[in-house]
Formats: sequence, C-alpha cells, structure tokens
Amino acid sequence: MTQERQAMLCGLGAVALWSTVATAFKVALGYMSPVELMWIAALVSWALMGGLMVRQGLLSDALRRGWRTAAWAGLMNPVGYYLVLFAAYDRLPGQEAMALNYTWALAMAFLAVPLLGQRLTRIDIVAGLIAYAGVWVIATRGQVLNVNFADPFGVVLALASTLLWALYWLLNARDSRPPLVAQWQNFTVGLPILTAIVAFGPGFTWYGWAGLGSGIYVGLFEMGIAFILWQLAVQRISRTARVANLIFLSPPVSLLLLYLIVGEPILPSTLVGLVLILGGLGLQQRQKAPPPVSQSDVTDTSV
Repeated sequence: MTQERQAMLCGLGAVALWSTVATAFKVALGYMSPVELMWIAALVSWALMGGLMVRQGLLSDALRRGWRTAAWAGLMNPVGYYLVLFAAYDRLPGQEAMALNYTWALAMAFLAVPLLGQRLTRIDIVAGLIAYAGVWVIATRGQVLNVNFADPFGVVLALASTLLWALYWLLNARDSRPPLVAQWQNFTVGLPILTAIVAFGPGFTWYGWAGLGSGIYVGLFEMGIAFILWQLAVQRISRTARVANLIFLSPPVSLLLLYLIVGEPILPSTLVGLVLILGGLGLQQRQKAPPPVSQSDVTDTSV
C-alpha cells in the first residue's frame, strides 16, 4: 500500500470517527452533566496519549520541557473549549451545535487579522458572509426575520466554542512542541482542574455502565484515536488540502446518525444552514492554502 493511500485511509478513519461525535455527545449528556462528561473523556484521552508517548519514547523529554506553554494552553484546551462545547450540546439539538461548530475555521481567519497582522481577502469576506448567513438560518430555525431564538444562550455557547478553538490554535502558531506531546501536556494541566470542578460541583456519580461507556467513547475516539489518525494522515500526505477536504464528508453522516440513533428529526433550516456554512468554508479553502498554523492540521473539527 502506498503512503498516499495510507494517508487517505487514516484521514477517512478520522472523519468516520468524528462523524459519530455529535451523536456520542448527545447520548453521553443524556446520562451526565457537561463537566462530568468532560472529566471522564479527558481522563481516558490523557491515559491513551500518555501510553502512546511511553511507547514512542517521548515521555522523558515531555516531562522536562514545554510546561510554560502548557500552563495556559491547558486552560483553553481541554478545560475552556470542551466545557463550553459540551454545554452547547447540552442545550441545543446535536445537529445545530454540530453545524455551528463548523464555523471555527472562518473565526480563525477573522481573528488572525488583529492577532497575527494578516489581511482578509475579498473571498474571505464573501465566504464569511455566506457561512454566517447559514449560522443565522440555523439559529433562527428558518425564521430569518425573527430574532426570537429558540435557545439564544445555546447559540452563544456554540459560537463561543468556535472562537475559543480558533483563538487556541492562533496563539499556538509558534508552539514547537510535537502535537502528541502538546496534547498530553495540556490535558495533564487541565485534568486536575476538571477534577476539582467535578468534586466541588456535581460530585462523582455512578451512572451505570452505559453512562461510563459513553464517556469513555468520547475520550477514546473524539479526543484520542481520531486525533492520532488525523495526525498520521497529515504527516503522510503529499498535499494537505487533499486530506483536509475529507472533513466535508462528516456533516451529512453526523446528521444521519443523529436521526437514526438519537431520533432527532433533521430540520430543513439545519440543512440549508449547513449548506451555506460548508459552501463558505469551501470557497475560502479553494482560494489559498490552509492557514499557517501547523498544528491546526491535526485538530478535531467537530466539532
């Protein structure tokens, strides 16, 4: 099997796993609160990445350096980003939270103007207008002239998660840590904070094996294995854009799984809004190479 083919298979595997994320979030949040889900998922992901680092001989070096960056990066990811994202999924239908979360790439392009001194092109602006028109369609559930949102705070949380995710990767533009090491260090910083939040908040509650399994699934696949597969795909592909385009396969599959497993009816407004969002993203991606944030190529986009 050629390296290109291996890369595409790894990319397809990551996208397949990310396509189950919205459904997994809704199922898991049916058992527990967002902070409890975050704690279980972070613990599982941290253990998986730690095991991989030991196998690859990266642990000793990771224990000695990189913690100054991890000290603040861990507060943003996993603590800030995932708590806000899970809270959005807890309040909104999975299809709406998933679709709104796809605007993070556009948010990154806009935030790069004040933070990195980059300029927006006309296509950037047009793409943003198209995509955020889709956000408006989804937020109003098709009643585009009516500003009485069904759950305005849920929409705010979903959009806030995109800003946090975009800001995180922009601030990490010069992070020299290997992606696996960076993720493990960030989770090492974030996990004690999440443990304290759970301990002094809802407490540690047993939700049965189904509840535990759903939390493990989120940590193992959404934050763990999918990340590793995507990293392998980006490292082995000759042109990043080839594998990056695979992410556009995820939303339709996510909607189908939400319908079949969670029982969410697919709203026409979600379909229209998602087409606009993906159209805006596709337009932006076609005009130039992906943003020069090296680690963003290996992140989860569910997201």
